[in-house]
Amino acid sequence: MSLKTVGTALTRTLWAAGSRTPPGPRSPKAARLSATRGLSGSGDEAPRGRCGSAGHSCASVGPTGDDPPHIGTTGDKKRAKEPAGGAGVRRRSFTSTAAPVDQRSYLWSRYSDMRRLVHELIPPGACKTLNSAAIYANNEVDLAEVDIYGFDYDYTLALYSNALNTMIYNQARTFLIEHFKYPEEISKYEYVPNFAVRGLHYDIQKGLLMKIDAFHYIQRGTVYRGLSPLSDEEVLDLYGGTFHIPLHEDSGFYGKGPRVKQFMDIFSIPEMTLLAVANDFFITNDIEYDPVHLFKDISEAIGMVHLKGFMYKWVMQDLGELIQRGEETDAVLHRLVSQGKKLFLITNSPFSFVDKGMTHMAGKKWRDFFDVVIVQADKPHFFTDCVKPFRRLDDNGDLRWEKIKSLDKGQIYKQGNLYDFLRLTGWRGSKVLYFGDHLYSDLADLMLRHGWRTAAIVPELEHETKVVSTNRYALSLTWLQALTGLLEQLQVHKDQESKQVFREWQQERDELRAMIKNLYNPQFGSIFRTGHNPTYFSRRLCRFSDIYMASLSCLLNYDLSYTFYPRRTPLQHEAPLWMDQLCTGCMKTPFLEEMSHIR
Repeated sequence: MSLKTVGTALTRTLWAAGSRTPPGPRSPKAARLSATRGLSGSGDEAPRGRCGSAGHSCASVGPTGDDPPHIGTTGDKKRAKEPAGGAGVRRRSFTSTAAPVDQRSYLWSRYSDMRRLVHELIPPGACKTLNSAAIYANNEVDLAEVDIYGFDYDYTLALYSNALNTMIYNQARTFLIEHFKYPEEISKYEYVPNFAVRGLHYDIQKGLLMKIDAFHYIQRGTVYRGLSPLSDEEVLDLYGGTFHIPLHEDSGFYGKGPRVKQFMDIFSIPEMTLLAVANDFFITNDIEYDPVHLFKDISEAIGMVHLKGFMYKWVMQDLGELIQRGEETDAVLHRLVSQGKKLFLITNSPFSFVDKGMTHMAGKKWRDFFDVVIVQADKPHFFTDCVKPFRRLDDNGDLRWEKIKSLDKGQIYKQGNLYDFLRLTGWRGSKVLYFGDHLYSDLADLMLRHGWRTAAIVPELEHETKVVSTNRYALSLTWLQALTGLLEQLQVHKDQESKQVFREWQQERDELRAMIKNLYNPQFGSIFRTGHNPTYFSRRLCRFSDIYMASLSCLLNYDLSYTFYPRRTPLQHEAPLWMDQLCTGCMKTPFLEEMSHIR
């Protein structure tokens, strides 16, 4: 059974079940309102008209045999007299000779019906259509209009093994002890591979690592001081009774605010882990320290790993172990050049490092692929600074002194700025597509200031799509959405019995959300979601990238005239009139394909 078949069946059945009306007295005014609400209403009357395209009807299923006896139907039975001026508008009869059902029993019957439907209508393997090699679109992009392809190097052309994170952590920990004279006992803390995820925020003054959503709210259960989570009560106490982080305290445009920093690139994962470890050491040993000094020292220690060339040396000494999927990068470059596309490279890494890696992946003549190669570009300043000139490097990597009047194929250039790049190449607007892994340093300025097309490389997609493809995730999320829908629809009941039932449902909802979070990462969950909201990272991903993918090799799955179309997800106030939504918004019922993003 396909996902759309599942979604259609579940939607129709839940719609029919959702049309049940709870027992109890209703005022004449409420009866009139329910008779005229139709699609725009949120009352008990379920819409009976068409709400899909291509003649798709999601309300064709009438009341089921499980309807309680006190519920009237609108089948062949005689309807109540229409109100004045209400010709053609269906009304529901609420008269019944059956004994009323108590509220608690009624609510739990609704719960049981919904749970049975969720379990029965989701076949095993319903989400197996997910493909981590797909390219996902935030904006419509026609590759036929793209003539020039640009690339970052680290984590774009070259993907690195997780072993590199461990090496960076270990060396930065050594610098922290030997150069900054931190206690030797910190060396006992080994690297924790799955502790942190990309996109987290760090409160510099409080020494807290956390995940924030697109609305600047902290996700509960994701605030860590050291290696230990804080309770919700502790978080509220620290932030003045709220989970909200004000804009003036949050990270700025490039992820660096006065009090809070966002870690946006994959290289920052060892830094977050070392911050957590060092904080944990001081706290558990009851040693007084200043979190601000700790943050600055660790940032400098991590920087020393790069500036002193340790990372470059490790990779160049073990290319086969640390660089992954190099043959796929080579295949992408061959394919683009064979179809007449122009290529360029802009990276912050030094030429000797890039040359070693590209030779490993694409052979000694790798420079023949690129029309322009720029190293040590100093992004993001490369995109905003119009002062630094280009310098040419000779074959030995030494700087030349002549003024640069053109950017020639086969040459290597250092520094420079985007304004001179645009002037010398004439490559402007949407005919350029640039790939990078850092949303701020690689993509933001190019999209917002210069109108280039942008593509984000998000290696975490491979893990996240595997999680979403599991039956456990599919069933848990669908039931979570259905339970949320029950809470939303039935919250009009204010009696004490109903409130107690809702508290039990809310507790189950919280447990479901925590369980789903743990499927991704026990500490921080998905990099794309905080509960039902997008993360701060996810919102920036949508803002600064036209398309995104797990690796550059995903391009091999599409021809170069392919058009990527973003899914039209209905806004909260819109009726979902498109087949790929399958009427899910009308009753806020779950549909698995909403998770897949695969058309």
